[in-house]
Amino acid sequence: MDLADLVLQDVDVADGSGAPAYRADVAVKGGRIVAIVKEAAAAGCQRPRGTRELDAEGLVLAPGFIDMHAHSDLALLRDPDHSAKVAQGVTLEVVGQDGLSYAPVDDRTLAEVRGTITGWNGHGDDVDFDWRSVGEYLDRLDHGFDGEGIAVNAAYLVPQGTVRMLAVGWEDRAATPRELDRMRRLVADGLREGAVGMSSGLTYTPGMYARDSELTALCRVVAEHGGYWCPHHRSYGAGALKAYAEMLAVAREAGCALHLAHATMNFSENEGKAPELLALLDEALAQGSDVTLDTYPYTPGCTTLAALLPSWANEGGPEAVLARLRDEATAERVRHGLEVVGSDGCHGVPVDWATIEISGVNDPGLGAYVGRTVLESAALRGEEPWTTARRLLVEDRLGPTILQHVGHEENVRTIMRHRAHTGGSDGILHGAKPHPRAYGTFPHYLGRYVRELGVLTLEECVAHLTGGPAARLRLPDRGLVREGYRADLVLFDPATVAAGSTFAAPRTLPTGIPHVLIDGRFVVEDGRRTDVLAGRAVRRTA
Repeated sequence: MDLADLVLQDVDVADGSGAPAYRADVAVKGGRIVAIVKEAAAAGCQRPRGTRELDAEGLVLAPGFIDMHAHSDLALLRDPDHSAKVAQGVTLEVVGQDGLSYAPVDDRTLAEVRGTITGWNGHGDDVDFDWRSVGEYLDRLDHGFDGEGIAVNAAYLVPQGTVRMLAVGWEDRAATPRELDRMRRLVADGLREGAVGMSSGLTYTPGMYARDSELTALCRVVAEHGGYWCPHHRSYGAGALKAYAEMLAVAREAGCALHLAHATMNFSENEGKAPELLALLDEALAQGSDVTLDTYPYTPGCTTLAALLPSWANEGGPEAVLARLRDEATAERVRHGLEVVGSDGCHGVPVDWATIEISGVNDPGLGAYVGRTVLESAALRGEEPWTTARRLLVEDRLGPTILQHVGHEENVRTIMRHRAHTGGSDGILHGAKPHPRAYGTFPHYLGRYVRELGVLTLEECVAHLTGGPAARLRLPDRGLVREGYRADLVLFDPATVAAGSTFAAPRTLPTGIPHVLIDGRFVVEDGRRTDVLAGRAVRRTA
């Protein structure tokens, strides 16, 4: 055997398939795994030799973790370090989520989408938006920082809401035949240019205005190109099970692979109902549907404060929303929809301001609100919670992000056990006090739910974070530790791996992950971030 670039000696391999771990020497050369010699030392056979040989005894070697639901669309272009994900062992993120992202756009819709999701990514004043198409965005990721690349690999979903913005605008109505044809072309173009599928955000405007017939037509295009549909469906609250059933029906009608985004069962209405969701999945799988889902291992959710508003209040785009909030009579209608009726933006559940914690704002002058619930801030100001929420929305121009404390631990554990489950952080990196899942999802799975609670075995968990996601993305050479596969790898200590991030200190990096490699190059070495930028755009393969 030729001299390898690197040999990991006496490492315990959890190969991403779910099979039992085994001891081996693993050799890497030219960015690929070139040899796996099991029980090399004990067998006394010829061990692979390398320019560098690393004694990895006591560590587990796994494929690099794949974040199936990430919001790093701009972070990848503004932060070459990106330790939020790199330090977790993430080697690939799937962006373009929830139906809203930055390609395809024109000048009008770029300005609109920047304003709409400023709470997710900031306004992007520090980013050169030198792309308009999906292909150009992927090329921009490839170029990264001075042609060196980006911190981790990234795959992209065509955002259905942004597509509707381009073809229809912000009106709550059915698309015309001509508009639908344009949307089909835009989705097809994005897939041909390398997107792995299409996302929807069906509690976010304008994507939520799409009828099922429109979604079915677009999903047929996705299916024709071998992609998958990733919907944030119409309700995670009062109508959750009905909304899941709707997504399954649309995908089945279109013949399209389906991946349910952050498939949690939140709000009091859904406590203990995870088995009902999984029964829907099992029925669909038994009937031949191709269905997967992702979750994060925490109970609170995270979104923007503006996302809670009724859909009618969001019609017309960001400036129209702000105009409605400034008008007293209209703002009172919004309050009634939120607090009394239960808005579609809040999943049909009347908002409980005691569960809505402000996690970030764009205006530093509003920083005193961060880390407090709307109810707490309102009490300090001696006013009604809606008055506080409205002020924040107007003064920060729809910028506030929130943590929504509405989840149930038993639902979290039940769903993560399912064979169709994969891991996704849904990590919003923007804001002073982000959700700890942005920095901790993957080590939290391994430390809390494997080592401490035994909800999953180590091998099962690794498969949910690697092999399963790679199969969903139809990546032929990622997600497993196999000869010939790409050397996107993570080494962790099963006895100490843990999330460092907490709700009090959400940007704390994890422990127990000393080494991470992308393309056979160390991006984390001995627990320290290197200056290597080995990430590139991962394009859909035929």
